[in-house]
Amino acid sequence: MPLDYQAILDEINDALRPELGQEGKVADYIPALARVPADRFGIALRTCDGFEAASGDSNEAFSIQSISKLFSLTLALQRVGDQVWDRIGREPSGNPFNSLVQLEREEGVPRNPFINAGAIAVADRLVSATKSHAKTDIVELISSLCGDKVMIDQEVAQSEAANGYRNVAVANFMKSFDKFDNNVAQVLDVYFNQCAIQMSCVQLARAAGFLCRDGGHPYRGKSVVSERQARRLNALMLTCGTYDSAGEFAFLVGLPCKSGVGGGIVAVVPETLSLCVWSPAIDESGNSHLGRKALEMFVARTRLSIF
Repeated sequence: MPLDYQAILDEINDALRPELGQEGKVADYIPALARVPADRFGIALRTCDGFEAASGDSNEAFSIQSISKLFSLTLALQRVGDQVWDRIGREPSGNPFNSLVQLEREEGVPRNPFINAGAIAVADRLVSATKSHAKTDIVELISSLCGDKVMIDQEVAQSEAANGYRNVAVANFMKSFDKFDNNVAQVLDVYFNQCAIQMSCVQLARAAGFLCRDGGHPYRGKSVVSERQARRLNALMLTCGTYDSAGEFAFLVGLPCKSGVGGGIVAVVPETLSLCVWSPAIDESGNSHLGRKALEMFVARTRLSIF
């Protein structure tokens, strides 16, 4: 019997709404994020054959933050291929996403592309490959994938730049180890702007659709990445996509996921669907508290864990 995705999402939304704002804390390191109400919850999915379902605040735009790392890495794979791995690892870090300790011990080579150091290294590669067009190219890629024009929240981008001292340190650290090609300020401008992209659950569920279609574009016939690259992106999401809680997510959810401190989490069921859940209150690791619970409920009701 086919799954009634709409009923499942509505059930999850109804079950979790009484818990909004009870646990976790909205990210407050910049004022624009701190102002987001904690009483928001949205969830949306899109299947490989184009069926969509959504519930709650699924059309409300939010700051995607580190979810953008998935799309900047996708663009880098398009532009430079496997050369992107010359200075970036593919192992879980086991440390906070903005840690400097591991970066020093490993001589400026980030452990993976989904921690801050790794995403900044990806931005460095994109600046080399696209020159002054990296920001525009990331936005255009995401807009193409979701079928909507997405925007950068300039207030968030400026706040990121004004308060991003640790990210500045990370970039300069890599530069000091000769693992960085371009001007630090230029690369960080790309990174801060990509994190400030605003999207809804519906848009993100659509945009991640290429990862459940063996790399095929959600709306067009062409490939976004190769089948091999899509498998590897999913593998990295599973092992590294939720910071130092990746093991817990694999254990409890069992899906490739990429989270952001804006409260969004994108998840993929290969060959079946992509989905996004959003609730702004995050836990100590930077992952949405209710977002993880929603994904646990989703796999329990659908039995769509990859394990």
